[in-house]
Amino acid sequence: MPEIEVIQETPLTMVEIKEKLEKVKKNHELGFRAVKAVEYLNTFSKRKPQEVDELKKKLKALDILRLKDSHISKMIDFNPKDEESVKLLLASENVTLKQEDVQKVVECLR
Repeated sequence: MPEIEVIQETPLTMVEIKEKLEKVKKNHELGFRAVKAVEYLNTFSKRKPQEVDELKKKLKALDILRLKDSHISKMIDFNPKDEESVKLLLASENVTLKQEDVQKVVECLR
């Protein structure tokens, strides 16, 4: 059996996943898990693709070194409203940010 090599790994937001599944749905029938994923995404992803792109650009423009693409995607998906929520989201990732950086992130997401 050949070994699978991961060439590139890119974190996606729920909106981006929803778009990709819709493209696949046009050409092929979705499996059981993919159908359930689409149902979940239709329920919980409320943003528009343009809005997600703008938020990603704004968060990357903050130039916070510890903030990776996976953290940005997670924050866009969960949309924290206050500083404490941002800290909670990043706690599972073992990332700590300065208070000023957390405030910048919250203001950007508003």
